[in-house]
Amino acid sequence: MGSFSTTSGVASADSVTSGLSLSARMMHPLVQVKNLRKEYTTGRGKLVLFEGLSFDVAQGDLLAIVGQSGAGKSTLLHILGALDTASEGEVYCASIPLNNLSTKQAATFRNREIGYVWQFHYLLPEFTALENVAMPLLARGGSKATAVKSAQEWLEEVELGDRASHRAGELSGGEQQRVSLARALVTQPKLLLADEPTGDLDGGTANLVFSLLERLHQGHHLTSIVVTHNMALARRCSRVLRLEKGEMEELNPHDI
Repeated sequence: MGSFSTTSGVASADSVTSGLSLSARMMHPLVQVKNLRKEYTTGRGKLVLFEGLSFDVAQGDLLAIVGQSGAGKSTLLHILGALDTASEGEVYCASIPLNNLSTKQAATFRNREIGYVWQFHYLLPEFTALENVAMPLLARGGSKATAVKSAQEWLEEVELGDRASHRAGELSGGEQQRVSLARALVTQPKLLLADEPTGDLDGGTANLVFSLLERLHQGHHLTSIVVTHNMALARRCSRVLRLEKGEMEELNPHDI
């Protein structure tokens, strides 16, 4: 099985596409999905969650995926992030074919190319906010000093620099999710995947967290895919895809 590079060509690709229009950037998609199918074997036979899904995600997109519970949105996100594999079809991220990655390569890919934010923050309760944010860098084998410095900078980015020494239980729900966002971005990933990132928050806090996500997306030239049930938040994204009855449909954000 071939290896993949996570360092060569990234800067040049970003510099080429950063100033292009959406139609031009779609010629250089960060994510490509081709004829994707996902099925499960159950006691009653095969359950097809979705099939024939094909779409691209341009560099710089803030894409919302919407649809009813059980439609397969989270499963699709897991496949895009190399946490799960498709039954059929192809997925490419930054030209890397995810179907062909070994378990070890998939773990390396996730650590270097993907940032995740979940509905529940999954912070480790015995560690401080700073330590939680630094952990992905330490997992790479980087120096503690560098990891701590980067973690502190990202806590400042999410306006929690003064809460660095607090453990998860000492933070509000919104603060915990902001720490989770800092942890997702401390590795400077190519792609941010967020699965119902405001689902556990009240309306006002959800709006604040999503506004922060928008600011970081724009300020750091991210490509972001957000699964959400909140149509008001989906409306704020540059693109919206609806997954329903196993099929994908593109919607105009202003019409939902």
